[in-house]
Amino acid sequence: MDERLERYVAELFAVEDPVLARVRARHAEAGLPAIHISPAEGKLLLVLLHAIGAATVLELGALGGYSGIWLARALPPPPRGRLTTIEKVARHAALARQAYAEAGLLDRVRLIEGAALDVLPTLPPGFDAVFVDADKEPLADYFEWSVRLLRPGGLLLCDNAFFHGVVIDPDDRSASAEGVRAFNRLAATDSRVVSTVIPIRDGLVVGVKVAG
Repeated sequence: MDERLERYVAELFAVEDPVLARVRARHAEAGLPAIHISPAEGKLLLVLLHAIGAATVLELGALGGYSGIWLARALPPPPRGRLTTIEKVARHAALARQAYAEAGLLDRVRLIEGAALDVLPTLPPGFDAVFVDADKEPLADYFEWSVRLLRPGGLLLCDNAFFHGVVIDPDDRSASAEGVRAFNRLAATDSRVVSTVIPIRDGLVVGVKVAG
């Protein structure tokens, strides 16, 4: 997309409030990897969650809490609304908790520290949406767990579907690239979901669980 159009969309539809701007700035100040979602992608996630009336959302990869604020803001007040987010890096988890506190969302966010593949088997099924934005190598496993934990009609969401263009580079056979490709193939072909990719930022997989 033309950068001018991207800027137009962001400035009109995805304006950051002071809390979001501060959290994003803290990411850079703390030296966190620049892999958090963009404001436009955050607004898209918020719209999608509102569209299905989501109350319970699972996030794989909290990082510094930026995406979690967008997700949690789409949910109804507690006790019905709850974001469960998993983060394996303790420093990132601490920054995320600070972000949720500043946004006034601590009462609707449950942050679990640990490796996603250790935590996922302990969670009950029935989530309205799962947002995957974590390490890429085990993405095929994350796909399977996401589908298991979603309710029928729930949303499957995954960031970095294009992986900065690597998915179409035949020479890149790294574990991360292969993980992204595997997730995309599963999202495109698994009969339990109907999916597509929205070409926003680095590509967002959007699927709906239709069976199993």
